[in-house]
Amino acid sequence: MGCLQSKTSHMPSPYAESVENEKPDPENGDQFENERVPTFKEYTLSELRAATGGFINENIVSESGDKAPNTVFKGRLENNRWIAVKRFPKQSWPDARQFAAEAAGVGRVRHKRLVNLIGCCFEGDERLLVAEYMPNDTLSKHLFHWEKQPMPWAMRLRVAYYIAQALDHCNSENRRIIMI
Repeated sequence: MGCLQSKTSHMPSPYAESVENEKPDPENGDQFENERVPTFKEYTLSELRAATGGFINENIVSESGDKAPNTVFKGRLENNRWIAVKRFPKQSWPDARQFAAEAAGVGRVRHKRLVNLIGCCFEGDERLLVAEYMPNDTLSKHLFHWEKQPMPWAMRLRVAYYIAQALDHCNSENRRIIMI
């Protein structure tokens, strides 16, 4: 079964006016148009250790994964860019070269509607992915843990539209398959 090219990507969103009038808010992780996503690079373990405060528990953002357990840490690079560092155990990725190749492949995908992978580290037993930091918790917590604070339906529709834009980008660019 093949993928279809979007026939509507040139059409304006029904929410385009409200989206276009929004101003980027760096406090909430928004980037200004002239701020570019850094190119994918290999980080050293010491850089990431310094950015996350030594992988301290206070910087843990999430822990998950049955098949590939991982921990995500919040951190800040020397250039003051906020990052998320996903730490895998070595047994999840025993071959460092395969890990680096997979990370670099995903790291080439860039879009304003994606949390972009900006680097990795594979020193010794460490397998770390470095991504842009997404403040205000994960999208799934906002969508599925609504009993604490419901997300308005207009926002849910906007999120659906943004996800569709990201998936269309990945499809139209013949990029890797994105699992959501």
